[in-house]
Amino acid sequence: MKENTKSLMEIHLAVFLFGLSGLFGKLLSLPSIIIVLGRVFFSSIFLLILMLYLKKDIKLKQQKHYFYLIVMGVILAIHWSAFFKSIQISTVAIGLLTFSTSPVFVTFLEPCFFKEKIKLSDIVIAIITFLGVVLVIPKFQLGNNLTQGVLWGILSGFAYAILSMLNRKCVKEYSSSVIAFYEQLVVTIVLIPFLFLQKTVFQTKDILLLILLGMVFTGVSHSLFIKGLKNIKTQTAGIISSLEPVYGIIFAAFLLREVPTLREILGGIVILGTVFYSTIKSK
Repeated sequence: MKENTKSLMEIHLAVFLFGLSGLFGKLLSLPSIIIVLGRVFFSSIFLLILMLYLKKDIKLKQQKHYFYLIVMGVILAIHWSAFFKSIQISTVAIGLLTFSTSPVFVTFLEPCFFKEKIKLSDIVIAIITFLGVVLVIPKFQLGNNLTQGVLWGILSGFAYAILSMLNRKCVKEYSSSVIAFYEQLVVTIVLIPFLFLQKTVFQTKDILLLILLGMVFTGVSHSLFIKGLKNIKTQTAGIISSLEPVYGIIFAAFLLREVPTLREILGGIVILGTVFYSTIKSK
């Protein structure tokens, strides 16, 4: 199998798992930060065991790389916390669709990271995507849960866009499992204080779901996605990521009975359509 084909399959599987992970925001009756903490705690344990089993060297080559991965871990904590917060206070559809604006942010960030020029067509695409987001919002009121969900989702998408750029640089130096392990270890350390501040009470169901979310929907999926970036451009991965809300919305409709409204469907078509077009165009 060709390396490019293998990388594409890895990203497709990762995106499918990412799409289903959003449902845990509704299945778990825990604060978003605690969900993220449980997710990365079990995921980092899984990744550490995996690397020890494969006898991989987890030591970084340079001291400054530890600093880079700490920064990336903090950004990952913001991304996931905002993502689950968006889903919890609104719907799975809104959380996933607004997070899907991430590739648009990538379009503007890649020229900054890789010294390229921003095109007028990219600005037009960004404006159309914003109109799609406006469609998703029934009425713009900061006190409205759906509006807040949209804002949290956009923050999640922006943080993820930055993380994608940084991952693309780091994946040339280290394996995907090493990057994922350090990022999630940092998130665990950063969020542990919230466990005591929130005074959370865990039920057996919560722990089992967090183990599943951490090991399968995070440890495996995150490693697959970062690994796939070795041979696939960030923007190409972005177009595959457009399927994430599709998977999530379909399963949310069947499992949670969350059927998206007509406005959400229309807004989603606009958002995913512009993301799809911009990625194809750049390719």
